[in-house]
Amino acid sequence: MNDQQIRDGFHHKYLRKYQGDSKTIVIDELGLHHGRCRADIAVINGQLIGYEIKSDVDSLRRLDNQIASYDAVFDRTHIIATPRHLIDVTTMIPDWWGVISAGEGKRGAVHFRTIRNSKNNPGVSDYAIAQLLWRNEAQEILRNLGVHDQRLRERREYLYGYIVSDLNSAALRKTVRDYLMKRTNWRYPLPPVQGDGLCQPNATL
Repeated sequence: MNDQQIRDGFHHKYLRKYQGDSKTIVIDELGLHHGRCRADIAVINGQLIGYEIKSDVDSLRRLDNQIASYDAVFDRTHIIATPRHLIDVTTMIPDWWGVISAGEGKRGAVHFRTIRNSKNNPGVSDYAIAQLLWRNEAQEILRNLGVHDQRLRERREYLYGYIVSDLNSAALRKTVRDYLMKRTNWRYPLPPVQGDGLCQPNATL
């Protein structure tokens, strides 16, 4: 089974309930750390929930970097793996990641089975959450916080730093989720990136 088969099956069987839900968006290939890594599937509502797919044609060579990027952003994370990878990924991922098995039935349908439920991630990074914002969104947040000087024209990494310093973690996460929910041009389905993700080694968190 390849990524697209697993992705399509998971959207149909697990995530279909969110389609049409005004309080939830489902995004394929959500960029993390400005595109240095992409989450295969992200569900955004009261939390940020990530899903990483490992199909038969994927390797696990980038998984360590993917784990670091996912853990910086997502409140909960799941890995969806075929039997080829199931044992190996279970030994590599943190114990708060959920594990979902993806198997192929006799007629070619993809069947999913939850092996382990996810838990709350203890290590979310406020700065990595702020990086999910587009530059204009970060500027708008700062204006709403009373910033109206030359700081609004600085590089985006400084904008994120100002936001993190002005908002506590709970307020920051809610604000970023609200901005992600307001976007109208990236709802599922979007064309997936082929291959085993884009996480670059030593991505800055």
